[in-house]
Amino acid sequence: MTLSIVPPPVSPAPAFDLDPQAHVIGSDEEAIEVARALAAEFAVEAAARDRDRRLPAPELDRFSKSGLWGITIPRQYGGAGVSFVTLAEVIELISAADPSIGQIPQNHLAALDAIRVTASEEQKRLWFGRVLRGYRLGNAFSEARSKHVGAFETTLAPDGEGFRVNGEKFYATGALFAHFIHIGAVDGEGRVHLAIVPRDAEGLTIIDNWSGFGQRTTASGNVRIDNVFVGPEGVIPAYRGGEIPSSNGAVSQIIQAAVDAGIARGAIEETISFVRSHVRPWIDSGQEHGYEDVFTIAQVGDLKVKLHAAEALLEQAGRAIDALVADPTEEGTTAAAIAVAQAKVLTTEIAILATNRLHELGGTRSTLGQYNLDRHWRNARTHTLHDPVRWKYFHVGNHALNGVDPPRHAWS
Repeated sequence: MTLSIVPPPVSPAPAFDLDPQAHVIGSDEEAIEVARALAAEFAVEAAARDRDRRLPAPELDRFSKSGLWGITIPRQYGGAGVSFVTLAEVIELISAADPSIGQIPQNHLAALDAIRVTASEEQKRLWFGRVLRGYRLGNAFSEARSKHVGAFETTLAPDGEGFRVNGEKFYATGALFAHFIHIGAVDGEGRVHLAIVPRDAEGLTIIDNWSGFGQRTTASGNVRIDNVFVGPEGVIPAYRGGEIPSSNGAVSQIIQAAVDAGIARGAIEETISFVRSHVRPWIDSGQEHGYEDVFTIAQVGDLKVKLHAAEALLEQAGRAIDALVADPTEEGTTAAAIAVAQAKVLTTEIAILATNRLHELGGTRSTLGQYNLDRHWRNARTHTLHDPVRWKYFHVGNHALNGVDPPRHAWS
């Protein structure tokens, strides 16, 4: 018997500002202040956006125009050059409010680090300048049909003064909302480059067919690349980031860990609010209110302790990346990779635990559609599937026991 697969509905491309003028943030302190204000705003409609699958184009315009998408750009190119401790906190704050919005800049920020490490000076001035103006980069990196996540079938071939790119991508988070798309493609020698093209480039098709049960409004669908032309200014030799001591992989991973920490923080805040407002005491507790139940109190305390432990490792990972950026060495590259792997372990565990315990402590009432609290668990379960934690344990243990350094790529 042949099974027919019905594709998910395809949404029209969202309207967003194609000619932005962004604020330029000047310090770590300003970045945190701006992120807190935006998080409070984004939290208000987060449940409704998830329920209705309402793509957050207006919110993303406010997010990138705030200047937060350019805060890692070095000071010599006009950015704030913030600490990666600060970047992780910014992503966690936004993700606690709405993790779909928190996830969308992940590939943009990872591409900026690849540009910082591997691009020419002319390319750095061009792309950093565009980002500081407010332009967003969207991801077209992973492929659904290749042998594994690091195998690329998308090709980059010379054509006159530029290149032609051909292939198809999936999990293209942020592409639907982007001004430029950075495409992961291999040259004739199998080396991975980023090919950055305008979103309206001829032959480029962005499809919102993301059907995941979590992170619903990331629009992480397909990108089709049919003989798309890219000029030499848009070809970034990203493969070099794996050949020299660099922060590229660690930066990509710390952002993923920060999203998970944000999911956990948001779920814990929601648990406390729901228990205080809606939960009845258990029949055997002898209490008047659900929030007086000794077992509930203890479990909330447990969540808080584990969240703080995860956040401590996240901060430690940020400091390791800062040290590596300041002094790129082989030892520093390994130290940053191990620190980020450890943070990823605990942020994954607390995200899943906190979102599950929200329903355990909230009771049957917490499953009602009017509250849409299951979005926290769906988001945690979906996003923590990025870069499996079972391999983080392995790399940490293999380094400690056998002195084997973790591999250098975007997923480690």
